[in-house]
Amino acid sequence: MSKLFFVPIPLQKEGGEISAAFTLRAALAQNLDSTIWIFIILAKFDARDVSGFKLLFSLAIMYGLMSFVVHSVIYTKFIEPLGIDVPLDRFSEARAIEHVRVLSLEIGNRQEGRVGLREAAEYIKAQLKKVKERAGPNIRIEIEENLVSGTFNMMFLGYSMSFSYRNLTNILMRISSINSKHSDPSVLVNAHFDTTLGSPGAADCGSCVASSLEIARLTIDSGWVPPRPIILLFNGAEESFLLGANGFMRMHKWRDSIGAFINLEATGTGGLESNMNNSISLQDIFPLIPADTDYRMFSQDYGSIPGLDIIFLFGGYYYHTSSDTVDRLLPGSIQARGDNLYSTIKAFAGSSKLKNAHERESPGDTDDYNDEQAIFFDYLTWFMIFYSRRTALVLHSIPIAIFLIMPFFLRFMNSGLCCCFATFYDFFKGMVLHAIAIMLAIIFPVIFSILRLLFSSNGMNWFANPYLAFLMFTPISLIGLLIPRTLCHVLPLSQDVSVLKTTKEATSDEARFWGAFGFYASITLAYLVVGLTGGFLTFFTSASMLLAWISFHLAVKFCSHQSVGSAIFYVMPLIPCLLHSVYFGGTLVQFFVEKMGMMGSLPPPYGYYIPDIVMAAIVGIATGWSVGPIISFCGNWLARSSVLQFLLHLSVVAMALSSQFFPYSTDAPKRVVLQHTFLTADANQVVDSSYDVAVIDSNSLLFLFNHAPEVAKELHIGPEFSFETANMSSQRTFTAIFPVNFLFSRSLKFPAKSDEISKRYKHFPHLYTNKSQMTTRDGSRRVYLELSLGSLEEVWVAVLNITGPLSNWSFADNKITLPETSEGGPPSYICRLTGASHENWNFWLEANSSGDLRVEVAVLDQILVDETKELKRLFPAWADVIAFSSFMSTYIF
Repeated sequence: MSKLFFVPIPLQKEGGEISAAFTLRAALAQNLDSTIWIFIILAKFDARDVSGFKLLFSLAIMYGLMSFVVHSVIYTKFIEPLGIDVPLDRFSEARAIEHVRVLSLEIGNRQEGRVGLREAAEYIKAQLKKVKERAGPNIRIEIEENLVSGTFNMMFLGYSMSFSYRNLTNILMRISSINSKHSDPSVLVNAHFDTTLGSPGAADCGSCVASSLEIARLTIDSGWVPPRPIILLFNGAEESFLLGANGFMRMHKWRDSIGAFINLEATGTGGLESNMNNSISLQDIFPLIPADTDYRMFSQDYGSIPGLDIIFLFGGYYYHTSSDTVDRLLPGSIQARGDNLYSTIKAFAGSSKLKNAHERESPGDTDDYNDEQAIFFDYLTWFMIFYSRRTALVLHSIPIAIFLIMPFFLRFMNSGLCCCFATFYDFFKGMVLHAIAIMLAIIFPVIFSILRLLFSSNGMNWFANPYLAFLMFTPISLIGLLIPRTLCHVLPLSQDVSVLKTTKEATSDEARFWGAFGFYASITLAYLVVGLTGGFLTFFTSASMLLAWISFHLAVKFCSHQSVGSAIFYVMPLIPCLLHSVYFGGTLVQFFVEKMGMMGSLPPPYGYYIPDIVMAAIVGIATGWSVGPIISFCGNWLARSSVLQFLLHLSVVAMALSSQFFPYSTDAPKRVVLQHTFLTADANQVVDSSYDVAVIDSNSLLFLFNHAPEVAKELHIGPEFSFETANMSSQRTFTAIFPVNFLFSRSLKFPAKSDEISKRYKHFPHLYTNKSQMTTRDGSRRVYLELSLGSLEEVWVAVLNITGPLSNWSFADNKITLPETSEGGPPSYICRLTGASHENWNFWLEANSSGDLRVEVAVLDQILVDETKELKRLFPAWADVIAFSSFMSTYIF
């Protein structure tokens, strides 16, 4: 049997050097008779090399322990969920989980157009009525069911479209004291009970609904009487583009009473939550993810209400997939959310700053309401630090002020003004070198990621194995971080060290330290100027480096400047800062690893490289952020050629081994879209039928078919298959899921049968004129239209794609959207129609010329014929398939 041996050879002293030889002869001397693979490493280490490796391995242990702590924090392993039998005055995760189980397992299928959505609404109402029955005489409970309708325009994910909706369900509970008024400022807690296509929605957002139901019960059973009303909104249409929240903000009588809101959401199955258990700087990152929440409806689009967007961050592999099940919920996550949520509701309800819409807009309101975000961040969820932006303007300016003053503080009294300027110039050189080091820490992993893909059959190997991202990219990032120190061991100084009565090495290290300090101080100032909120990260780093500098100089009195002991004394005060950097960097890396499976399939030839490049850059940023502050003094030992060679070998081995790992698993599935497309004419004729297949990451459909032979066989894909000869699906084929279709590239079309659908449905969607055309006063031609959805059973949405000389329409208060273009086609105006399918849609379009108005209709039905179900079943377990039917037809008016 083949074996791999690392052969230890005793170290021997030879003329002041320590030599270690791992040789074939030594291996044979160990009687390793069946060895096939032997690592042969020849190296000569002097004492500084040995010290460098000792420091490297010590730091590796330190960062390893930090990573263990961070992993426990991120995945809420330190939180013990409370059982179902705990006292009624405590929030219980177990009780909340029972609600999730009913919603996601017993009811299931809570998508718009399906009966499960109605059943979920009835279940929520029933639970709220049980809570009301237990309320004391000093509590007023109001429960309402609202059907909301409306139409509006919105920019979503960078695409402009119009929405028209009707008869969508919202459930509300208002908890208040018996003496409260409807105009009293209130606290809104929002959670949606609908789910996206194909997902049982345990986390997104059954967990949110369950948390709100448990909060309602806890409020009553604890005997707490809210000083201000609490409104719990269970909205039934978030996944269909925030329609439920829009309906509440446009129509409900309580909307103007809202003084603050908390929006519950989930982009995963648990772990940390942004905005409550994590820093606000994640709000600078969240817009990069192709998603949006109800937060914008309350805070931006239809009000300027202060509020929080509380989102489960991790377990994102299952977000919007069929794997979003109750057993995937991370233990402790709902408990942490519930405890924090209840405390926050109490704080909001008791705040004197809570004001309704009239009070906020009143000219006489002297309270300081401004739209600038405050700065707040947690330290490993142990405690929260909060300060206003006004405070940040002063606080975050201090590091750059210290950097500018320090040359004069250190040199003016003893060496004069010229030496001060020379010192500042050296500090500036140190800052430039540190900036170069940070950039190389990012660039080197990016280059290696590209080189690996040139020799690999697939990308994203780290997707199912996140630790691979660290193993592959961290060592090479460290090399980039250390290269400037290796090439420039002693900084070219402008100062005269003979005057300073010190060594070049000590003066050089001083310039490197203050240069690094100036780098972080400059970033802190840049964050402040730009208006972003993440400047506290570099501010914390700068403040910690000052403590480390003091500790280092105290240590130099007892041990030499160049000793490992002085480096250890430098690192020790940095440990809290480094731990927080590992916390933030690890959060960032894990968050993006999980989300890369839904970031889109970019077109060739460069799209294949993008995810690996992004991950390499993010790991490089996290490494530079976490290790950069210690390089100033520890670089003396780490920037040795032997250490760099070791890190390089480690990188090469890690990248070679990574190619042996498959990118996907049942716990980290590949997302596949399977659309059964029916092209129809009139109301009862199918012209064509096809399967249109797309993926949402960089590993193309060719990769999928190579590893899913049963699917390839069913679709008649042979070994000679190539994209050059394949029948491609256009983005317009997927109009029913606009704008998600813009995440697709190189989607494929395969022939399919249509016999079964013709037997199931007597009538298909059909658009026709229901009134004679008329000419308006300005000469425009108005066309009156009616859309029938036929006999389709589970319609999720109908999408209109209108091209031609459109000048107005009856949607969105007669305001047309901005046009969108796709694949070089004509400008399109998109409108999504959502709501009860048994009623026809009536609307009109205006054209400002005699040119034809072309209307493409795409109706998404969640019913699958048996052949499509069978095809979906053939996909491997590591592929999560979102399957639906799309009925498309085209009309000219």
